[in-house]
Amino acid sequence: MNHDLIIIGAGPGGYEMAAEAASRGLSVLIAEKDLLGGTCLNRGCIPTKALCRNSTLMSDLREASTFGIEMDNVRFNFATAMKRKDAVVAQLREGVAMMLSNPKITVAHGEAIITSPRTVTVEGEEHTAQNMVIATGSAPRALPIEGADLAISSDQLLQLSELPQSLCIIGGGVIGMEFAGIFHSFGTEVTVVEYCKEILPPFDKDIAKRLRQTLSKKGINFATGAAVTSLKRDGELISVCYEQKGKQLQVSAQTVLMAVGRRPVIPQGAAEVGVEISRGGIVVDENMQTGVPGIYAIGDVNGKCMLAHAATAQGMVAINHITGVKCGTRLDVVPSAVFTTPELAMVGATEEQCEAAGLNFTAKKAFFRSNGKAVAMGEPDGLVKLIADNDTRKVLGCHICGAHAADLIQEVATVMAAGLKVDDVATAIHGHPTLGEVVASAARQFFQ
Repeated sequence: MNHDLIIIGAGPGGYEMAAEAASRGLSVLIAEKDLLGGTCLNRGCIPTKALCRNSTLMSDLREASTFGIEMDNVRFNFATAMKRKDAVVAQLREGVAMMLSNPKITVAHGEAIITSPRTVTVEGEEHTAQNMVIATGSAPRALPIEGADLAISSDQLLQLSELPQSLCIIGGGVIGMEFAGIFHSFGTEVTVVEYCKEILPPFDKDIAKRLRQTLSKKGINFATGAAVTSLKRDGELISVCYEQKGKQLQVSAQTVLMAVGRRPVIPQGAAEVGVEISRGGIVVDENMQTGVPGIYAIGDVNGKCMLAHAATAQGMVAINHITGVKCGTRLDVVPSAVFTTPELAMVGATEEQCEAAGLNFTAKKAFFRSNGKAVAMGEPDGLVKLIADNDTRKVLGCHICGAHAADLIQEVATVMAAGLKVDDVATAIHGHPTLGEVVASAARQFFQ
């Protein structure tokens, strides 16, 4: 069959791009070997956020002594939360199917094998198009250590039917920290073992440290600067052996989660038709095009930024290049968040990165404890760090730890994408009482 565009993978990058391409009059084939929605919808962003919602409610109940919540009740609610998670995912998957029901879009269920720069086969049927987009996403990585098969992946953790008594998480990145918060709130004893000196290495050190200290006070255990060397079966438990400051240590848990990042999933035939593949993923240019004209790669598979919204944005860049439309998307301004309690969010450069680049900058902080809504919500623990260039007054970065940080960061992301100044944030009227006033408070400090 002939099409204008072939997209391999129906995750956020793929299905959003398919819908946009169809709206521009292109006939599209989108091939998916698994479930519509990709990792984000089925095994990532959405199921974890559904669990985060329930875990937050459980945390509130556990802290309210008047409710007298017992552990058995908490375990029952874990099963209920898992059922709700599945229902949320199923509902949103139906929404994706509806989006792809456009008559310009053909959905092929099965693995797409690239046989030429213009051709793929899906379940034995051949499809051709002038342009092809690889949007096959990523899969969990595992450490090459003894006993690695004793650990489970994030995909498997989301399918648990019973709450484990104890959980050791190898990796203190975004995935590890979100699961740490979720399972601790349901009553599981959680230990996080992180190789780097601090959790969440890409985040600002002040923000990451604040989150770790907050979660430590809540009862989550941390071992940072710890290199895991092996996993061993110890009766009904699994021992995680690690080296920390020259000492050989170990922690035992009923379940071990391997959360050490993700690896690109390269479709069969990509390398054979000349697509360059590096250690990080498929190599692309600023238009998301590979070295093979007409073949593009978006999302996790190119390794540039493993976030669902980054995949969607890259898809828009690619379709604009294919259709000859000027693109104004700023791929260098991508907000990210960690849905722990409290939440973390960031956009732009960290203070450490600004120092390393030798920039002339200033960083200012404002605290949630001085914000009326945060105090009224019972969420006074948090801060906003805003970084601006001293010469241009443009915002270089923003880092937030506190309630609704994931929502608050968008204001600053928009300011940065539009090339506005910190002065524009400071002089814009922010509603009261709102958490956004903390961002404004940080901006106003640049006038002091």
